[in-house]
Amino acid sequence: MYPRSFLGLLLAAFTLVAAPLVGVLAYAAWNTERLAGQSRTAVFNAAEAARASRALVERIGSIERLAQQSVHLQDAELAMSYARVHRSFRQIANEIAALPLDQAQQAALERTAAEEQSLYDFLTGGNKVDVSEVDARIDRLMDSAREVVAINNLMVDREVERLRASADEVQRSLLLLLIFSSACALAIALMLTRAIARPIRELDNAIRQLGGADFTRPIAVRGPEDLRYLGRRLDWLRRRLDEFETQKNRFLRHVSHELKTPLTALREGSELLHDQVAGPLAPPQKQVVSIMRDNSVKLQRLIEELLDYQRALHAAASLELKWVALRSLIEESVRPHQLAAQAKGLVLAVEAPPVSVEADREKLVTVIDNLVGNAVKFTPQGGTITVRGQVKAGEAVIDVIDSGPGVAAEDRESIFNLFFTKSQGGKASEMRGTGLGLAIAREFVEAHGGQIAVVGEGGGGHFRVTLPRRSARALADAA
Repeated sequence: MYPRSFLGLLLAAFTLVAAPLVGVLAYAAWNTERLAGQSRTAVFNAAEAARASRALVERIGSIERLAQQSVHLQDAELAMSYARVHRSFRQIANEIAALPLDQAQQAALERTAAEEQSLYDFLTGGNKVDVSEVDARIDRLMDSAREVVAINNLMVDREVERLRASADEVQRSLLLLLIFSSACALAIALMLTRAIARPIRELDNAIRQLGGADFTRPIAVRGPEDLRYLGRRLDWLRRRLDEFETQKNRFLRHVSHELKTPLTALREGSELLHDQVAGPLAPPQKQVVSIMRDNSVKLQRLIEELLDYQRALHAAASLELKWVALRSLIEESVRPHQLAAQAKGLVLAVEAPPVSVEADREKLVTVIDNLVGNAVKFTPQGGTITVRGQVKAGEAVIDVIDSGPGVAAEDRESIFNLFFTKSQGGKASEMRGTGLGLAIAREFVEAHGGQIAVVGEGGGGHFRVTLPRRSARALADAA
């Protein structure tokens, strides 16, 4: 199912492609926040452990001093101070116990608290106090306290290592997740690209179909509603163009038929008069009949070539591009004119390297055939005609050069116009044609994205065809 609009399709595609990456970013943000929280907790616990350890050592120092003084002085005020220090020690021990301790830390703390409680009970129990026993108990208490401090320091190191391990694990997880999400995003992008490109490709094919004058196949575009609507409009255009093409062909057929019918009667009548079927003719009458017959033949040829020109225009819109060898293509175009050239004693030479050009072979043969035919027609007896092919700067250049009278400077632009019949050299000639060959050649060359022109350098006729070696249409298709 497609969204209703092409913009909606693009937004949906962007959302689907971005979803895995957004998920990775959210996961990364959550893990970063989690690590930050763990870091804050670890720093707080480490700071509390360090503070409590220092306070614990300070209280034990106070206990040692007060215990020794109590043994020697037996002062009630000292006993009260000792009791306050004892309570403070118990409070600090409880604070340390509230921290996340492992079993070794908990055991060391309990031993320290038991040693302190034993010393306190021993000094406040009213029993006879032995100084050496007090010193021994104080030494054990100090050893236990130092063990607690050392284990607390290890706790800080353990928290740091745990944070480092968590960070490494999160980093690995994020890397794997990033690779996986990128692969998912790429796969989704590829699938969506096909979904997005399909209606565009169908529109492109429909436009090419219309450009190729193929009006028979219906046009249907799948995709969002706005593109489907555009496809329906293109199909409407196809039907209209098909109607116009049908009307044009019908008109040409009717015109040609309506012209040929009286023309045929005119030709038959002039032939009968020329053959003196209706009786002998005076010389002036024969001259008039000859003019009528010749012009009726010319008029019929004009009508037929006009229809050929219309077909050529239709063919120019639908090229069949293939890579063709330039030399073999030129040789194929020149071959039909060899006998005519030999009959006039002309030297017809072909010069072309073994290179290829992307073109419609049949239409390019028609172009060269027209140029060579004109050269053979207008080159005087014993002249030369050279057909040269070459590649320059990514373009295929075909030159047809003859030793004839050439084309007058004022005619070099108009010679490719339809029905231009002024003879080469600007002189009247019995070899004057209908003016369609060069017009058809220009249509075919321009359909390839090239140019045809008359080169004014040097004497004689010189026509140059320039084509992109890679067809402009093929390059547009690739783009």
